[in-house]
Amino acid sequence: MNLLQKQGFFNSLILYAGVALGFLNLTILFQRILTTEEIGFFILMGTISLLYAQFAGLGIGNIILKYFPYYRSDDKKHGGFASFVAVWCLIGFVAFTVFFVVFKDLIISNYKDKDGASLLIKYFYYLIPLSFLVLVFSVLENMALTVFKNVLSSFLREVGLRLFTTVAILLIAVKLIDYHVFLQIYIIANLVAVVVLLVYIAKGSHFKFSAVGAQLLGERKTFLSYGIFTVLSGSSFVMIQNLDTIMLSMLTKESFSYVGIYGTFFAIAVVISLPAKALSRTSLQIIAQSWVTNDIAKIGKIYYKTSVVQMLIGCLLFIGLVINRQFIVMLLHKHDYAPYFNVFIVVGVAFLVDMTGGLNGYIMNVSKYYRLTTVFIVSAVVLCVVSNWILIPRMGMMGAAVSYLLTMFVLNFAYWLFIKIKFNLQPFAKAHLYILMIFTVCLLIGLYLPQLKNVVLDMVYRSAIVGVVYVFFAYVLKISEDINVIFDRVLKKV
Repeated sequence: MNLLQKQGFFNSLILYAGVALGFLNLTILFQRILTTEEIGFFILMGTISLLYAQFAGLGIGNIILKYFPYYRSDDKKHGGFASFVAVWCLIGFVAFTVFFVVFKDLIISNYKDKDGASLLIKYFYYLIPLSFLVLVFSVLENMALTVFKNVLSSFLREVGLRLFTTVAILLIAVKLIDYHVFLQIYIIANLVAVVVLLVYIAKGSHFKFSAVGAQLLGERKTFLSYGIFTVLSGSSFVMIQNLDTIMLSMLTKESFSYVGIYGTFFAIAVVISLPAKALSRTSLQIIAQSWVTNDIAKIGKIYYKTSVVQMLIGCLLFIGLVINRQFIVMLLHKHDYAPYFNVFIVVGVAFLVDMTGGLNGYIMNVSKYYRLTTVFIVSAVVLCVVSNWILIPRMGMMGAAVSYLLTMFVLNFAYWLFIKIKFNLQPFAKAHLYILMIFTVCLLIGLYLPQLKNVVLDMVYRSAIVGVVYVFFAYVLKISEDINVIFDRVLKKV
């Protein structure tokens, strides 16, 4: 098993373990212990901290991934790269925090008379330490990626934080703490994750703090230029995934209540994109290194393989969620969710569109055409804002979902077209048509199977039948060589 397969495998296990915990927290515990407004604020808190960290970091994550290969050295000092990154982040965070505090009243005024607005007013300053920890963790994670050490960071993010959340929410259930302490525990959990990852990287002795070298200092204008462009593109992509949540909270009277419902559906739909996250974590640095050596063929190979595997697994997960609608609504417990299940379906399709595009955005972002990535994604943000502004007042949550789907389709089509024209690379082949055929057949089977009275038994038998049929056709048609190799090894052992 090569590096891509091995780390992708472990990251997949971690991600799905995290999904199981996240599913437990969000669909079972949160729904029975917190109000929809409290759920909505917790989701919005995460959204704001992500955007805060993106802007405060001034594109440092992409700078690390793109430029570190040029400064890698055997003495582990890498020309003072680690010191440069630390100073860069500190300056960016302090500057953005001043901006955030100065505009506090303006930010809060947008939520005047909204349901749950008191939560934002009360916990506004919690966003600053949380955002700082999110930024530091992101930087450490990217530094670890450059030396192909990404399993622990994945575990801390996907499993560790969710375990802390599980414990904290259970403490609320037994009335040992309240929502106020719950949020404090979540911030402490982020601090623990940062400390653990920092110790792990330090023990590996891959980086040493040293004076920033003359060569690195000489390139600071280049870094700043690249950082500004990528912070726009990077933050804009985070905005695309979170603008619907933010605008729902601003454009509807129900505000945090709607955010709680929509955010829950969105989080469940994220399950579909997990194969993409697992594969991309290792693929990103390989592609960055391939640009250094101008190995276009290798980039094209990874582009195709990731697209096929992501679409294949994503479609199976999407089918599993859609055909078990009754089971999901039952788990969510609150009656608020059933009328809006179609919102989840539309968001799920949007995730499928994005992951089928493979690593198109990243391929552009680490190429010499990286500035165009900013143009594409900022344009997508504008489209997202305009479509949300038009559709949410008319369609409510469904308007946010349709806006997200439209934005992801247009953005991925633009990436695909540009990469095809400039590099003659594109990920689509007959394997994708086979996946669509299998997807259609299995979805219809799942929807039209006889329904059992017991919801749990219905979910088990429906999922089992569809899963067996899907896997059988995927194997026989040899859609993915890598997946077939894994199955062949398993079958030989059996």
